[in-house]
Amino acid sequence: MSAESYPAAEPAPRKRLDLERLVRAVPIRWRILSIAVLNTGVVIILAGLIWNGATALGRAWDEVREVRESDAVLVLLEGEAGRLQNLIHRYINEPSPEIFAEILLVREAVLGTLRTRKPADPMLANGMEGLAGVTERFIDGFGELRAVQTAINRVYEDEVLRPAREMAGLYSIVEGSSGRRDALIWPALAKSREAFTATLVAANAYYLSLSSAAADDAVRGLETIERTVPVLTDLATDDIQRDALEALGKRAAAFRKGLGALSDRFTARTSILRSAIDGNQASMIQTIDALQSEMRRREARAQAMLDRTLAAIFRQVVLVATGFLLAILVGAMVVTRSIRNPLKELMSAMHAIVAGHYGPVVRSTTEKDEIGAMARAVEVFRENAIAKRQAENDLRAAKENAEKALRELRDAQKSLIDAEKLAALGGLVAGVAHEVNNPVGISLTVASSLVRRSEVFAGELAQGPLRRSKLDDFVAGTRDAAQQLVANLHRAGELIQSFKQVAVDRSHAELRDFDLREATEQIGASVRPVLRKAQIALVIEVPDGIVMDSYPGSLGQVLTNLFLNSVAHGFPDGRPGTIEVRARQLGANHVEVIVADDGVGMTDDVRRRAFDPFFTTRRGQGGTGLGLHIIHSLVTQSLGGRLTLDTALGHGTTFRMVLPRRVTRAGADAPALQTTDQAHG
Repeated sequence: MSAESYPAAEPAPRKRLDLERLVRAVPIRWRILSIAVLNTGVVIILAGLIWNGATALGRAWDEVREVRESDAVLVLLEGEAGRLQNLIHRYINEPSPEIFAEILLVREAVLGTLRTRKPADPMLANGMEGLAGVTERFIDGFGELRAVQTAINRVYEDEVLRPAREMAGLYSIVEGSSGRRDALIWPALAKSREAFTATLVAANAYYLSLSSAAADDAVRGLETIERTVPVLTDLATDDIQRDALEALGKRAAAFRKGLGALSDRFTARTSILRSAIDGNQASMIQTIDALQSEMRRREARAQAMLDRTLAAIFRQVVLVATGFLLAILVGAMVVTRSIRNPLKELMSAMHAIVAGHYGPVVRSTTEKDEIGAMARAVEVFRENAIAKRQAENDLRAAKENAEKALRELRDAQKSLIDAEKLAALGGLVAGVAHEVNNPVGISLTVASSLVRRSEVFAGELAQGPLRRSKLDDFVAGTRDAAQQLVANLHRAGELIQSFKQVAVDRSHAELRDFDLREATEQIGASVRPVLRKAQIALVIEVPDGIVMDSYPGSLGQVLTNLFLNSVAHGFPDGRPGTIEVRARQLGANHVEVIVADDGVGMTDDVRRRAFDPFFTTRRGQGGTGLGLHIIHSLVTQSLGGRLTLDTALGHGTTFRMVLPRRVTRAGADAPALQTTDQAHG
């Protein structure tokens, strides 16, 4: 932004109050400290008032707390009394050691509460004596109830169940002695036996549920049995039956007497439950209710005292706090204005600078407080921002120049790669041409010799009769020449076919199925002339049957570049050696291809940078440093695999490729034949 585009400076602020100017003469830390001192004074005064009020509140609250504790004790006693009553009723209906043990625990808890609270609680001292007496009678009633319950159990066992068992045995005796079912005594005996069964069920029901209807049913059943005994006696056929029936009548009478005794015990138990248990428990509840009413009245008085104390403390605190609050507000407003207004001006200046408006001059730079120091720092920042903008403009121009130079560098790099392609292709063609020249030269020599021998044979034939030996020599020589011609021309054809297949694969980058061993042999055949000239043996150990759906052209470029890279770097100064190509399947979907040589290897520094573009150890000998970089790109991009390097100085170099057996078509054609130069140690 030019100086002409800066916005105009803002008008001068309005004249500040004299008080604000006076306050700005004091450093900000002292202004804030003065407010803190004022707040501390307010806190100390309020703390004194609250301390005095807290003492009064403590006394009032102690009384309220004692009342509530006493009321809680009464509620606890009431609940325990009800629980004890329920347990006693449960014990009467279904006696068990567990319920009895729980009754004893609750009994001790109630008595323990009475013993501990009676001397320690002055508010309960007057009513606690009466409550203790009622509670003792209530608990003593359980002892009487247990005695009656023991008597009930004894009567039921001795005077009800025992006669019933004896009657069941007598019925069995009568039935056993009667013999056949068609005897005259069986109908009346069955009716009596049925009445006995109903009586036994009714007696058990009466014992368990105190049902008066069950007791009446049991009595009626016994009366029926007693009425049927004379009839059965008349129908008896022997003395055993008559004696058993006589004893049955007596046992029925004893059974009926036992039911009467059981009814008397149940009546006594009901009376004890009503008077000693339920009655005393009701008296306990009445006594507790009276004590709770007294507690509520005392709590109301204590609460009223607490409320009055709180109101007095509130009035004092409000008056003092209001006065000091006004003083704090006035001081805070003055201090805030002395800080806020300059900060707002400073913030506006900073926003303008951030927005790129560097024209307005920062105010308050002449003040002596901390904001003045900040304003001076912002002014320096504004000046630096102006300088920074100018530097950015210069940097932008430099960046544009750098981008232009980078485009030129990339064009040069492309030209260099294209030149490397042609150089590699030329070397490969020269090697193949040299290899093809041998069989073609031999064929030419043999053909020339065959022509001369044919001319000699024709001359001999023209001179006259030809001996058979001459004819046989000519035929043998012609056959030998023809065999040599066929063999050498066949060899030349194989070389040309291999080179043609490799050239087609590299130039078209076609995704197709191919046999890995066959493709590797073809690639090896194309580079063997170069390797043979360099005295390097090529050993291929690739098993049959590994079919890949990939780019054979890209694979050929990789292997060719690796072979020629080893020739150039792994075996310097004509050193002989061996390059091995090994392959094996890794599972169902991948193949491992290893290219290893026994050359000089690489140093650690060269190994770390081997795949970097434009890195080479033959910079002054025509190397460009793109060979291994291009190999790495082909393996990881076109072939979709991984490439690793294992080498050490003096121990050769091993490249390990893990390739998928099936790759998807790439977004662009695979690159054509690439350069072979790269750092190799």
